[in-house]
Amino acid sequence: MANNNQPNQAKTASGTSIQHVKQQNAQQNQQQYGAEYASETSAQHVKQQNAQAAAKKNQQNQQQ
Repeated sequence: MANNNQPNQAKTASGTSIQHVKQQNAQQNQQQYGAEYASETSAQHVKQQNAQAAAKKNQQNQQQ
């Protein structure tokens, strides 16, 4: 039997191209990173949310 695989294309036991999977994973990671940081975060909004959370926590601690 002749080996039809190219020498530089490593494959898993099931025949999946390792290089192809690595490329797909790299593309997916870049897309997720871009989506995660695509929107800007308002520092003022975050500070307001943190203040509200702290006030709620303090209120709950006083009730105990």
